[in-house]
Amino acid sequence: MKQWYLVIDVRWCHDCNNCFMSCKDEYVGNEWPGYTNAQPRHGHRWMNIQRRERGRYARNDYSYLPMPCQHCENCPLVDAGYATRREDGIVMIDMAAAKGKEDAVAMCPYGAVYYNEEACEPQKCTMCAHLLDDPDWVPGIPRCAHSCPTKALKAYHMEPEEMEVMIKTEGLEVYRPELGTKPHVFYKNLYRFTKNFAAGGVLVDGDCYENAKVELKKDGEVLEMQNTNFFGDFKFDGLDDGKYTITIEAAGKTKDLEFEIAGQSLNLDYTEMN
Repeated sequence: MKQWYLVIDVRWCHDCNNCFMSCKDEYVGNEWPGYTNAQPRHGHRWMNIQRRERGRYARNDYSYLPMPCQHCENCPLVDAGYATRREDGIVMIDMAAAKGKEDAVAMCPYGAVYYNEEACEPQKCTMCAHLLDDPDWVPGIPRCAHSCPTKALKAYHMEPEEMEVMIKTEGLEVYRPELGTKPHVFYKNLYRFTKNFAAGGVLVDGDCYENAKVELKKDGEVLEMQNTNFFGDFKFDGLDDGKYTITIEAAGKTKDLEFEIAGQSLNLDYTEMN
């Protein structure tokens, strides 16, 4: 049957926190019987926006990764009997079975489960299941997706086969696939948060040089080729750790730059073609 999925485009998340605040508005002070108790005013981040800075000024950028419950098909809390997975793919805490089970917090590898001391129970994002089950809820999607101004966060209700097509055509990925949890939250442009870049500039006679040919190589194989922009800049993104070579051709001259990506992005500064 149709499943619920969230798709988050890292490129368009600007850390506005509308999703976080709409979640608070929906759950703080509001109990939804059969779904969840009220969320505490402080301490819980059911929509937790992680932040990462890459590179070094002036060649640096910031990326944001909204991290709700991933609604995994292989959920540790479901295996432990603390949660159930609905037929539509939404994972729900079993409020009776999970009562007093603070150890449920550490079971989630994504850190998406929080403990409510007052209610004595673990809690998390429900994907606004109480709204999705309400035929009078006109938007028909979770509050977080409804409130996103850039549409970086979208919700889909579709057959798994349809989702597989979207994954392939739009290059969607799950966060930390090595966990094998099979999340129902997918990310686009995830490399902006999980991988690194090497950026630099080209100068000829002290001036920024436009349209210099720049090739990125690894183990002698050309991975990508760019031309520098008006400011003489280039940027190779989505790089895994390892050793690379950049070959620059400008004004009839050639230079090689060797560097290593080791867990962080690099500002290679300017290369003078003299």
